[in-house]
Amino acid sequence: MITKEQIAAEYQVIQDEICSYLERLDGKSKFEEEKWERDGGGGGRTRIIQNGNVFEKGGVNFSAVHGKLPEVMQKALKVDHDDFFATGVSIVIHPNHPLVPIIHMNIRYFEMPAVNGEEPVRWFGGGIDLTPHYVIAEDAKYFHSYLKSVCDQFNKDFYPKFKTWADDYFFIKHRNETRGIGGIFYDKLVAAEQLSWQDIFEFSKAIGRSFIPVYSEIVNRNKDKSFTDEQQQWQYQRRSRYTEFNLVYDAGTKFGLETNGRVESILMSLPPTAKWFYNFIPEPGSEEERTLSLLKKGVNWAE
Repeated sequence: MITKEQIAAEYQVIQDEICSYLERLDGKSKFEEEKWERDGGGGGRTRIIQNGNVFEKGGVNFSAVHGKLPEVMQKALKVDHDDFFATGVSIVIHPNHPLVPIIHMNIRYFEMPAVNGEEPVRWFGGGIDLTPHYVIAEDAKYFHSYLKSVCDQFNKDFYPKFKTWADDYFFIKHRNETRGIGGIFYDKLVAAEQLSWQDIFEFSKAIGRSFIPVYSEIVNRNKDKSFTDEQQQWQYQRRSRYTEFNLVYDAGTKFGLETNGRVESILMSLPPTAKWFYNFIPEPGSEEERTLSLLKKGVNWAE
């Protein structure tokens, strides 16, 4: 049986791999690391990259925390005891180029020990999704096809199930639009007849290690293209939607704040600059209008 210590150690390796690669991809900025400890138990490594050639702001964070689960989280998770352990890697990258998309990835493990003879609570969660400022069909197809190929190695049902889950999860209800073009999202994944705990752990690691190849390809396709000031302003507008989702709906943000997590690390997902233009309506027939028309559930990007 894999242990929580083994899971946390492997997640730290994945954090190291991704940070090293992103520094080479950017070619200018380096990650700044801050190690922190949580008052209730555990801690993490926050790593931030800023003002680079490609990345205006990004975070690749690792945490492994434990202690007593607040009552509000007990109710949310439908458990009646409070000892918990959680570890994971969380990534958000905001590029400085409007044709390079925002990307988010998270892999995580959660555990509560057995009490009163019951089975312990333990599960994996995670996902990876893309938020383009401008939807480029070729990039969207590549991104989803790559994720499908990773999922298919473990279970042919994973991609369609987790893609739909992402569509539903990364949805800005008050705007009636998806945050971006989605990706995959899964939560509370446990061992079953066809997949052991080791299998699920391998799947979690595979998702984590999909970040480098899939994002570097899309970055390299677009980072040297020219862009206008109008496109930059649209980028700031789209960042405002990203901010709204993360502050209103994101479960990771809520969990971190409710469990007394480190605020700076939790809110590293917010962009450095965002703008809320009042009642912005894109020009008919423009790329901005086209992008808005594609921010909806159920688009079969992989095909």
